[in-house]
Amino acid sequence: MTKWNSKKIIAGSVFSAILSMNVSASETLSIVGSWSSLPLNKLYENPFWNETIPADSKGEFKVTMTTLDQMGIGGSDVFRMLTDGVFDIGMTSADYAVSDTPALEGLDVPLIANTASKAKEVVDAARPMIDDIFKDTFNAKVLAIVPYPPQVVFCNAEVKSLSDLAGLKIRASGRMTAKFLEALNAQSVNIGFGEVPGALQRGVIDCAVTGAGSGYSAGWWEVTTHLMNLPLGGWDPVVTAMNLDKWNSLSEKNQNFIQESVKSKFEKPVWDSAQSALNDDIACLTGNDNCSKGDVRNLTLVEISEPDMLKAKDILESKVLPEWAERAGSEWIQRWNETVGQVAGIEISANKAQ
Repeated sequence: MTKWNSKKIIAGSVFSAILSMNVSASETLSIVGSWSSLPLNKLYENPFWNETIPADSKGEFKVTMTTLDQMGIGGSDVFRMLTDGVFDIGMTSADYAVSDTPALEGLDVPLIANTASKAKEVVDAARPMIDDIFKDTFNAKVLAIVPYPPQVVFCNAEVKSLSDLAGLKIRASGRMTAKFLEALNAQSVNIGFGEVPGALQRGVIDCAVTGAGSGYSAGWWEVTTHLMNLPLGGWDPVVTAMNLDKWNSLSEKNQNFIQESVKSKFEKPVWDSAQSALNDDIACLTGNDNCSKGDVRNLTLVEISEPDMLKAKDILESKVLPEWAERAGSEWIQRWNETVGQVAGIEISANKAQ
């Protein structure tokens, strides 16, 4: 028996046990959320699915919900299991799923959105493309795309500029981020989110990329000294999707209810809070302003200079995006140019995609 099949059997058994306690509901949704320790799940995913949906549907929907870390599965397993119908709805970072479809990397391109409003424009532009990717690759209906905070760089080393990252071992948050780091002559290291603090403490890596808020919640400030405020990994969009067979089994009334509720009571609140959350996260990590989350930490904030930003964007356009184009293929690059590229002011040369 393969490791993947073992995971499917275990996960299926878990949800079968849960669902057996809720057979009386007219519709029961089995859901796997993103990381349980992070604000996205605590403040938005959990209350929306466990409280808002059952209450607003007046009992039409009952929910059984866990998270990927509580299930003991990796982020890359979530949409694969969703495809197989192990559960009805799954949510995780799109970057975890790029090994199944390189085209998905186009949702989370570094450096093209420095504000939440710009990031929302990018996601809205990409949405039809992402809908098709999830339908074709994962047999899934996309319900929502929401951001984690921008992916910044935590370092347990003194860094003052972009050039200081050269030669360092850095945990990337996604494949495109890894390619960017390699173009800087840094060594990209693949380490799971939960393993990062130990790796930093032991010197296995020098730096790691994640959202400012995620790093604050997970205690990365305990094992790092510097915070580079460069959106090196984009906004790490988290996709919420429903198994397409389950979606098609719902009545039109229930489909409309789910879509309208997700858009107005989940997706919109997350986006509305994204910019202020970022500012607060930076303040909490560095003490450069008031912090509403709790204790202020004392990381050294490294602001990126205009020359460094121009250098980073040149690397993105001359090296990182052309390399992605070769893997994603000409059809997806054309669609990206016509949508996200228009918003970002970037066009990837067609001769880079085969």
